[in-house]
Amino acid sequence: MDRFAAEKEVARAQLSSTENQLQSMKEKSSAQVRRIEELEARLAYELATAKSDAQKAKADADAFVAVYRADAEVAQVQAREAAETTDTRAYWAAELTKCRSRRETLEEIHARGFDLTGEIKRAKELEADAEALASDDDDDDDDDDGSKSGSGREEEPE
Repeated sequence: MDRFAAEKEVARAQLSSTENQLQSMKEKSSAQVRRIEELEARLAYELATAKSDAQKAKADADAFVAVYRADAEVAQVQAREAAETTDTRAYWAAELTKCRSRRETLEEIHARGFDLTGEIKRAKELEADAEALASDDDDDDDDDDGSKSGSGREEEPE
């Protein structure tokens, strides 16, 4: 009986030891579960922050792209207008040269005794008109160099 009682005590001690180990393992497991949950929460927060930062960066990049596209479109329009202005100036410079040449020719013929007063007068008027148009184009170029009033309007040649 004593031997059974001793074995029973040994078995109870082993059971108690095993229960203590099990309880200790449960506590460690609970602590690990809490730690894992904390890490998952922190990771979720970091992920949300990263996504938010990425969206902000994308929005900023889209805004920059929009500004650069608008600037590029403005530059294309300005280049096209500059080309048109150059073409217009070249046209009126050629017209002015033609008018001067015609007037000089008429004056030479008049100097030889022919009465071309009316034609000379008309040639001078045409020359003055062409010169005015050519000088108007030059005035518009001064505005393009930065002295524009900011109205956003450009005058078209006549």
